[in-house]
Amino acid sequence: MIAVAVVAGCAASAALAGWWLRRRLVVVTVTGRSMEPTLHHGDRVLARRVPGRAVRTGQLVVLDWPAGVAGPAERADAADPAGAVRAAQDRGRWMLKRVIAVAGEPVPPGALPEPVPPGTVVPPGRLVVRGDNADLSHDSRQLGYLDDRLLLGVVMRRLGPSVSGQPAGSAAASAVAGMPRPLVGHHTKEDQGW
Repeated sequence: MIAVAVVAGCAASAALAGWWLRRRLVVVTVTGRSMEPTLHHGDRVLARRVPGRAVRTGQLVVLDWPAGVAGPAERADAADPAGAVRAAQDRGRWMLKRVIAVAGEPVPPGALPEPVPPGTVVPPGRLVVRGDNADLSHDSRQLGYLDDRLLLGVVMRRLGPSVSGQPAGSAAASAVAGMPRPLVGHHTKEDQGW
C-alpha cells in the first residue's frame, strides 16, 4: 500500500514538474539569417518565459510578430504568388532578436525608423531590438519600438551543436567563432552554469 502511494506521489510530482517546465521554458527553432554569426538557420534555442521588466540590454529575446505589420515574406515576395502563402505562414510567428535598449535607456542612433533627438529614452513597456546580421534583419529599425507584451522569453542557450558546427553554449560558441559577445549579454543568477 505504501509503495503504491509512493509511486502515485512520484508520478504526480513528475506530471506537475513537466507542466511547470512547459509553462516556463520553450524550445524555438531559428529561421532565417538575421542572427548570424551568433545563431544560424536551423539552430534550436531554449528560452525562459519572463515578463518584459526582466529583460536586459544585450539579451537575445523571442518576440511575437507585431499584429498588422507585414512580415519579411510579404515584403520580399509581394510580386510572387507563392509569397502570399509564405506571408500567411509569417503571421503568428516568433522573431528572435538582440535587445539593444530597454525602457528608460537612451535610444541608440539609427535604431528606429525615424531619427530621434539625442537623449531620447525608450518609453515604459517598450523594447528596441536588432538582429546581429543587420543587413538581413527586420527589427526596430523598420518596426519601431516593440511592446514588451510581445515577449515570449529570453534565450538561455543554444541546444545541441549549431547547424554551422559550433558547440552549444555561449562560451563555446564565442570561443569557436571568435565572437566578441556571448548569446546573452547580461547574466542573471539563474543563468549561471551555462
